[in-house]
Amino acid sequence: MSIELILTVITFAFVTSVTPGPNNIMLTASGANFGFKRTLPHVAGIIIGMMFLNISVGLGLGALFTQFPVLQQILRVAGTAYLLWLAYKLLSFSSIGNKAQDAKPFSLLQAIAFQYINPKAWIMVISANASFSLMGDGYWWSVFMITTTYMIVGTPSIMLWAGFGQYIRRFLGQQSVLKSFNITMATLTALCVVFIWLD
Repeated sequence: MSIELILTVITFAFVTSVTPGPNNIMLTASGANFGFKRTLPHVAGIIIGMMFLNISVGLGLGALFTQFPVLQQILRVAGTAYLLWLAYKLLSFSSIGNKAQDAKPFSLLQAIAFQYINPKAWIMVISANASFSLMGDGYWWSVFMITTTYMIVGTPSIMLWAGFGQYIRRFLGQQSVLKSFNITMATLTALCVVFIWLD
């Protein structure tokens, strides 16, 4: 890959990673409710999940959506259901630290698995591979570079959102303020559903 192409991939990875989406909204909410340190497995899960997704698309999984459009609809339904469930769970966070037994941040494995039903993640990965992967002998090298770039650039990009959540955590001590914040985060998570169904 040329330097120009690598710089383009870096820019693309940064823009798509740092902009709002289900992952970043959930990281902000997690940082605010659980703190930055407890959100790190969630961060790691997103990065590892995106790596697996990039490799899967490189192996041809993304082409299945073109050949079998019903798979896209299944992804949309699964993504919709999960995002609405996440929005509901956000509404149940009632105190900083969430001492309730069932209130805890995303685990590493949950965050990895979520990438496979996260429509924004699919769009990012398919678009990157379709736009920047090379033909012929350079194909797997370019897939490797795209995957590595997303890991290097994506990590600090999404950590900003967890850090932002940690920063605003100090202002959420009052029950009413925390409730308003979680309602806002739940609403933004639910609104992501709208973009899933836009063609």
